[in-house]
Amino acid sequence: MRDAESLSSTANTLDRVSSVMGRFTAWLTLVMVVVTFVIVIMRYVFDAGLIWLQESVIWMHAAVFMIGAAYTLLHEDHVRVDIFYRDMSDAHRAWVNLIGVLIFLFPLCGYLAYASFDFAAVSWSIRESSRESGGLPYPLIPILKSIVVLMPVAVALQGVSLILRSIAKLRRGS
Repeated sequence: MRDAESLSSTANTLDRVSSVMGRFTAWLTLVMVVVTFVIVIMRYVFDAGLIWLQESVIWMHAAVFMIGAAYTLLHEDHVRVDIFYRDMSDAHRAWVNLIGVLIFLFPLCGYLAYASFDFAAVSWSIRESSRESGGLPYPLIPILKSIVVLMPVAVALQGVSLILRSIAKLRRGS
């Protein structure tokens, strides 16, 4: 029983990381709405615009989805084809989660992290800035591209939490 408590404790720590990222995403969403409002006011009231501000909304929108992915998995609000899962016992759900993370989630996260690493590394190495005149300056573009690497890592950590909870649930059931 103590082993199951230890697994749950580790899972709780990982869940807190996802929760912090989720709260950050909520605030980022609010910032995105305010910035969009400012852009609209500047354009239609003052007949002015800032390219970097407009680009920032696009990047914030992408960041909201990528940073919020682990939080979404934590609260099981992700897309799930739920034909049999809802009618399963807790033990069967634990097995489905365990196998699903190992067979689907981890390989996908590994591939995404591997494939996106060069994307972000090159951006850092060339000190990338926006292609648009007046766009986002260095280092904002590389930071934002690094979020593409962060996302699969964060989702994989949440997958570890899901595995630990599934194992703890199976141990309690036996």
